[in-house]
Amino acid sequence: MHILIVDDESAIRKGIERTLLSSFPQYRIHLAANAEQAMALLRTQPMNIVFTDILMPGMTGLQLMDISRHRHPLVKWVVISAYSEFAYAQEAIRLGAKDYLLKPFGKDALNEMVEKLGEEVVRETEHTEEMLQLKSNRKYLQEAVFQRWAMGLDTGRIDMKPFMDKHPHFFLIMVKMESDKVVQLDNFIIENVLLELIEKHGKGFVTLYDSKSLLGLVTLPDGTRLQSLIEELRGHLIKYLRVPFQIMSTERIEQFQAVPAEVQRMRQASATQIYEYYANGSDRSIEVALQYIRTHYHADLSLEKVASIVYLNPAYFSQLFKQKTGQGFKEYVIHLRLEQAKQLLLNPKLKLIDITERIGYHDLRHFSQVFRKKYGTTPSEYRQEQSVNSSF
Repeated sequence: MHILIVDDESAIRKGIERTLLSSFPQYRIHLAANAEQAMALLRTQPMNIVFTDILMPGMTGLQLMDISRHRHPLVKWVVISAYSEFAYAQEAIRLGAKDYLLKPFGKDALNEMVEKLGEEVVRETEHTEEMLQLKSNRKYLQEAVFQRWAMGLDTGRIDMKPFMDKHPHFFLIMVKMESDKVVQLDNFIIENVLLELIEKHGKGFVTLYDSKSLLGLVTLPDGTRLQSLIEELRGHLIKYLRVPFQIMSTERIEQFQAVPAEVQRMRQASATQIYEYYANGSDRSIEVALQYIRTHYHADLSLEKVASIVYLNPAYFSQLFKQKTGQGFKEYVIHLRLEQAKQLLLNPKLKLIDITERIGYHDLRHFSQVFRKKYGTTPSEYRQEQSVNSSF
């Protein structure tokens, strides 16, 4: 039996682990501090029971359940939280949670729940585990073969006829992300959401094309519009992704041999297609960036460094920053530093060189030039003017 505990509070994770190991030493306990770690563990180790906190940085426990339950249908989910709002409980049950625990909860309640869920797991997995494993192995082989085919690479002696028979006509959907950071969590989100929508609207599968792109194949019933699936996909990605993304698709394809060329066409189209990034997410990213700048204005600040803090491409971040603040990044930083300098200049005990260093400049002459260019007066002249004004 494998149990995963997902909570950003180390004391909670360790406390549950100690309790369960004391009562169920035969069970394997896995720990995750956030949804990203949890997803990585779910991918590598089949879990039987998952305890997840609701409110965690980045992604909530309910969001983790929502995007994972389709890929891991046998998992027993238990939501743990210090927040007793009924809406959370309702949503957790709707998503398939087996139970809902409020912090702090007793050892007896925890042990009883695990014992009950453990019995359910044993009953349900006896007949289904082997079948699911075989199905999973076939699926991964299918995805790996299709990935090579889509890239125009040799598939060896593997017969492609079963693919063609199962999908005599189909559409391709590519989702490409823009980020200088590792996007493992976002890859997982896209894969799960796209696969669930493909199976909702028709049949098909999803494969990783490269580290920043995923490729889906979907065969739709006659009369079903691909656009409906894409709009649903866009809505989910807007809700969950933390990076800009593109969605590209093909017309209906009836010749399997056309796949490599269609994939290349979509990749070429991505060069001129604007990346999408949802308003709330972009507002939050810029707010985080502004907070970081206000706190670190005295340090070496580059656009590239701040963009990396919020997981955005520097060029995209620069465009978004100006759109949200009305100022360019460099212009904003200079204004912030000089406004702070004006406050420091009111203190006669501070030397100009000290003020220069405090606001992030290393050269007094350069600081004086920048100050004069913006305010029409040198720092020394400004200090004198303020001193004279305050004496009246």
